[in-house]
Amino acid sequence: MRVVLITGAARGIGLATARRFLAEGWRVALLDIEATLLQAAMADVAQPEATLALNCDVADAPALVAAIHRTHAHFGRLDALVNNAGTAVFKPMLETTPEEWARVLAVNLTGPFLAVQAAAPLMAEGGGGAVVNITSISGLRASTLRVAYGTSKAALAHLTKQQAVELAGLGIRVNAVAPGPVDTAMAKAVHTPEIRRDYHDTIPLNRYGLESELAETILFLCSDRASYLTGQVIAVDGGFEATGIGLPTLRADRRNL
Repeated sequence: MRVVLITGAARGIGLATARRFLAEGWRVALLDIEATLLQAAMADVAQPEATLALNCDVADAPALVAAIHRTHAHFGRLDALVNNAGTAVFKPMLETTPEEWARVLAVNLTGPFLAVQAAAPLMAEGGGGAVVNITSISGLRASTLRVAYGTSKAALAHLTKQQAVELAGLGIRVNAVAPGPVDTAMAKAVHTPEIRRDYHDTIPLNRYGLESELAETILFLCSDRASYLTGQVIAVDGGFEATGIGLPTLRADRRNL
């Protein structure tokens, strides 16, 4: 049985990804900073023999290393790592504090760096493996209120390429997924109807993505079906990153034909 460790696994894309791996017969370690949410996720998944709960802050290097080694000891192997844990501060650049900047980079960039450092030797022992870093469309195109978040995700995209180049000799592939707007519980709570309408106008597929759609891509990248894929950043975004200006106007013109 293959084993994957997923950070930020107590909700949203992380939990959807855990469910998808379990459906494919993988063993799954779910790591999250929120202990209560993690307990609820474990109860919801309800597969105690196939799962392991790890309460940990990915910015805490000793705790993160210990959690990764615990996963390997518990299941006897480690085949894949999904660096999904993330945090954000949505404030203007001139109002973002050094402490907020540092925390976002510690979680979104340093966390994946530390996790791969700890996991790669364990994967190599088993003949190799796969890493998927969850970046963001905000790391590919700039937007307001995202100076720390977008910068951290852009750096994570480059870290992905560095990791892919350096770990290929160990049989470890490293890719990234950059989600566009996704219909998570957080998005539903934060995005006003006006914001949602703006996103719909700008996305060629004219909708938000689903957590399950992100999970499918992540699973694929960790599977043997992606055996010649490494060092890539795949935007799962309905075409959002690819488009420029004018799409809403063109849609209106077509409706008027």
